Amino acid sequence: MPEKDQPQPTEQQDEAPLDSPTGWVAAHIRRYDRSGGKEGQKWYGLDTLLLTTRGRKSGRLRRTAVIYGRDGGNIIVVGSNGGKPEHPLWYLNLVASPEAHVQIGEEHLDVRARTATAEEKPDLWKLMTGLFPQYKSYQKKTDREIPVVILEPVEK
Repeated sequence: MPEKDQPQPTEQQDEAPLDSPTGWVAAHIRRYDRSGGKEGQKWYGLDTLLLTTRGRKSGRLRRTAVIYGRDGGNIIVVGSNGGKPEHPLWYLNLVASPEAHVQIGEEHLDVRARTATAEEKPDLWKLMTGLFPQYKSYQKKTDREIPVVILEPVEK
């Protein structure tokens, strides 16, 4: 029986996530993961994190790499999917189950996700397009509204 003062592994730590099947994303995740976050946090000069969600259909953990920004203590990500007509799967997973895990460099955080409200989105969109201007062209490519997601750290 584990000692009560010892940190206990979370359910997500016990289960190995399935990484993105997209080749370049999978390679980025491997580099990030194998280095313990010492490599891979920067992708072409942009800050990236590893986002682990619970698959809405499979129930399995899914991991991908995404560009992020910060708004106070919150982490901001954009569900652009490169301007494709459908939302990225990670976003759909967060809508179904908002509890997730992020790795930023060597830091690991449990987070709760929510889509920015209509009132919050303009300022957060400006923040994120300032970091990655291509989001603007992605929005022009698609009829769907690209969501901005707020990842709020949660205490255990």
